[in-house]
Amino acid sequence: MLTTWDSGRRWPLKRRRIIMTKTNSLRFLERVGNSIHDLHPSERKLADLLLDFPGDMSGYTAGELGELADVSNATVSRFFRRLGYKSFDEARRTVRDEQRQENNRYHQVGGNLPDDGPVRLHFDQSLFNLERTYEQLSTETVDSLANAIVDAPRLWVVGFRAAQAHAQYLGWQMSQVLSNTTTLPRGGETLSESISSLSKNDLVVLIALRRNANLAVPVANLVLDTGAKLAIIEDRSLEGVKGAGWCFTCHTTTNGRLKNHVASFAICNLIADRVIELSGSSGRQKMSRIERNHHSLGEI
Repeated sequence: MLTTWDSGRRWPLKRRRIIMTKTNSLRFLERVGNSIHDLHPSERKLADLLLDFPGDMSGYTAGELGELADVSNATVSRFFRRLGYKSFDEARRTVRDEQRQENNRYHQVGGNLPDDGPVRLHFDQSLFNLERTYEQLSTETVDSLANAIVDAPRLWVVGFRAAQAHAQYLGWQMSQVLSNTTTLPRGGETLSESISSLSKNDLVVLIALRRNANLAVPVANLVLDTGAKLAIIEDRSLEGVKGAGWCFTCHTTTNGRLKNHVASFAICNLIADRVIELSGSSGRQKMSRIERNHHSLGEI
């Protein structure tokens, strides 16, 4: 009963078969995500690359993937067998088939678009990401967060790298009805300076999109340590963070060179809209004051 790692560690054959059986009915990226915590470190590097991949995996050879992940060809072959595929080529064909199925599924929508080309591919991928994201949502969960945001004495919205734009958007929209909203990081300050006034009654929305800055996990744990409420908008679970009150997973799969953030922006829009709706008369009064100021200053 043995399967060897390239470093000499051993994996029980029975356990490997169980994992492969469970993954057989899953899509490729689901297989990678579900297996990541059980992988050897060198295989984990390859899994991280694929989950953070900026483009279309099916357009690369096994050797090219190994070079990008800085692992051997043997590790690449073993990794794909670990996922339940006979070879890298089988996995690549599966990815292509999944992409083709997604495109065919959404061709009936947007009928005026061309049948192929980058516009059609992006449209189909965006619809796929939206559906996969929204099928996990419930009105109860979204409104639970929205009500908690309205009730919190202070709201913090945090995002790094690509997520910074999401944080700016979400914080700006909710500031229409909330008087104490802070978006981080702020220019000219360290994060430690900015977040030093966080209290246990506050609520923090952390937007964590790949590739995450190293600060994402420490910030999440700092929030939890203070007793403040934490909501996470992510496209992959933050390893090492437990205790968030709300967690929304957005699908950002792409067929291009950049992650497709249509669904993650949609979630931010949904949360902001529910906060504005549930803010009640105090929120409407603040919006009215804003509009009066717009008229007075002639800004809009």
